[in-house]
Amino acid sequence: MISGCQPESCSILRSNGSMATFSPNNQRPVAPLDDLDRRLVELLRTNARTPNSVLAEALGIAPSTCVTRVKSLVDRGVVSGFTATIEPRAVGLLLQALISVNIRAGQRHLMAAFSDQMQVLPDVVQLFFLGGSEDFILHVAVRDSEHVRDFVLDNLSAHPAVASTRTSMVFDHHYSGPAVAP
Repeated sequence: MISGCQPESCSILRSNGSMATFSPNNQRPVAPLDDLDRRLVELLRTNARTPNSVLAEALGIAPSTCVTRVKSLVDRGVVSGFTATIEPRAVGLLLQALISVNIRAGQRHLMAAFSDQMQVLPDVVQLFFLGGSEDFILHVAVRDSEHVRDFVLDNLSAHPAVASTRTSMVFDHHYSGPAVAP
């Protein structure tokens, strides 16, 4: 159930009884970064697998200091994880799509449950909760157009909270992660 929405945030009751607050970009308080932190984040953004010794040398600091700095960035929520980027085509996922979803006006209390359900589907690469004309955008990676159709029919059109969907095929995609603000 939606308990309160303002331009800066929206609180909803999740299906498990916990409260979730969505805000623009799910922003945390900004952690103060010094120049060394910014340079370290940029190096990690470029290649998260860079060995600590190489990071330390590039920054002109001791390896022990570098480890402490990386741990601090993780603890403060600046770095939220280290992941492998998988090339969808290399694993047989030849088609990507962005699916805009509108939730029925009378079913707004199901938004958190809908979000939870979509996040665990293996075809969903990313899920965006939005302010604007659509409520959600799902980024899916699938084998072919038949699987996009099946995904929409099985998971969206059949969902009691969904009013409408609009599917756009992705021809090309580039992601480099956010740059560090000066």
